[in-house]
Amino acid sequence: MTSDPRPVQRTLRRAWGLTRSLAIYHGQPHKHRRALELYREFLKPGDVGFDIGAHVGGRVRTWRRLGARVVAVEPQPDCLRALRLFFGRDPNVTIVPEAVGADAGRARLALSTATPTVSTMSTEWIESVTADSSFSGVRWDRSVEVDVVTLDDLVAAHGVPAFCKIDVEGFEVDVLSGLSRPLPALSFEYLPPAHDAALAALDIVDRLGGPAGGYRYNYSPVETMRYAADEWLDAAGLVRLLERFRPAGRSGDVYARLRGA
Repeated sequence: MTSDPRPVQRTLRRAWGLTRSLAIYHGQPHKHRRALELYREFLKPGDVGFDIGAHVGGRVRTWRRLGARVVAVEPQPDCLRALRLFFGRDPNVTIVPEAVGADAGRARLALSTATPTVSTMSTEWIESVTADSSFSGVRWDRSVEVDVVTLDDLVAAHGVPAFCKIDVEGFEVDVLSGLSRPLPALSFEYLPPAHDAALAALDIVDRLGGPAGGYRYNYSPVETMRYAADEWLDAAGLVRLLERFRPAGRSGDVYARLRGA
């Protein structure tokens, strides 16, 4: 009788996926230097930063170099192990082993063992991106149930962050729907195959910022840590900018900061 090879294969895929993430987010010193320059605009020593979708802690590492206190929110079990290994003894890093959504409770997280960066709680997002050729090799092959908190919950527990990064693979609208006040600055992921979802997230951010004087926006493509526009834009200008990048099919991050911040 032969043993079942599938558990070993799954373990190897998980090890490969986590190793790949560690190489991407901790093994590129040049990107880390650019990230320090970019985030220095938003975070000063002693400020609080929310890293929603902290993954293996690439942003946590950068923000700690800047002297910020970090709330690292991550529900993936393998990524949590990495976060605890790297930052578990740092008193200025709070690791929150939960997801963030519109309402507190429980939800199911779809995991991609080989590519954990695209694990998500949005079935609609999975449907939209699987039609794109760049996702042809991605498989969401297992899932876990996770606890969910809201951004308002995190603000109540940890204070208002000077900057909040949201990278949750299509769940940005749900995350932002759990926020009832504008934050000084934030970012959320833009993925061309999920263009409409990004515009919905932008609409929420813009409405939140209205009573505080409004947000200005910029875009950084494909982890370059560089802005695409020379000047910060209003929402309509950002949409036009995203339309320029949309045909290339590459992801990036939208940055928003309150006027005068």
